[in-house]
Formats: sequence, C-alpha cells, structure tokens
Amino acid sequence: MAALLARDRARLAGVHRDLVRVVERARLAVPFIVTEGLRSRERQARLVAIGASRTMDSRHVTGHAVDLAYWLDDGDGAVEQGEIRWDWSLYEQLGAAMKAAAKALGVPIVWGGDWTSFRDGPHFELDRRAYP
Repeated sequence: MAALLARDRARLAGVHRDLVRVVERARLAVPFIVTEGLRSRERQARLVAIGASRTMDSRHVTGHAVDLAYWLDDGDGAVEQGEIRWDWSLYEQLGAAMKAAAKALGVPIVWGGDWTSFRDGPHFELDRRAYP
C-alpha cells in the first residue's frame, strides 16, 4: 500500500498526533481515504440534526476521532466515483488494520464497528480512558 494522499493529510489537520500515527501505519496495510477528522461544533450539530450522529459529545470535535472509507483505487491514485466502498466485509479489514496498527504503536483506540448500537464502520477514535 501507499502512503496517505495529500487530501488525507489535509483532513487530518487538528487530529491528535497519536491517532494520525495509527492512521498512517494502517494505510500501509489497507487502502482507504480519510473522509473526516476534526469537526466544528456547528458541523457536529448539523450531523446530529440529520441523524448522521447521535451526540454533541463526539470525539471529532476534540480531534480524537477520524472517519475512514475503504478505497478501491483503479491505479491512478485519484479518488473517483465508484472507488469508495461501504461494504461491511471491507470495513472489517479496515478495522483489523487500524487495531493492529494501534496495538503495534501502543495507542488504545475504539472502533465504531464494534459498537452494539449505531454501528459506525468508518469511525475510529482514541480510547477515552487513555485520552480524556
């Protein structure tokens, strides 16, 4: 796999350095793009209003969370329509890669795909117990 794209690095601006390190390492194992990192409170409020999020206490607001999308690059290195996939089987691969990277770096994370209610495959955050 390749390193992160410039667009991904831009979307990681304001995200906690430890989580960025996990994302960088996982990207070497599985192809994905960063869809969102740090959010304003206003954006979070809009997402809650439309049902895309359930809380104003999102880790995105503090830079402790990222959303990732599995990317089936056609080889040109540019993200295009049809290359982003939301299949759970692919998110399981992405979740495993992020967990392995976090373990290797000693950075505790939580994956939204493990939540029993409101499963959120794209969502990864630093564990609140270690990163309050």
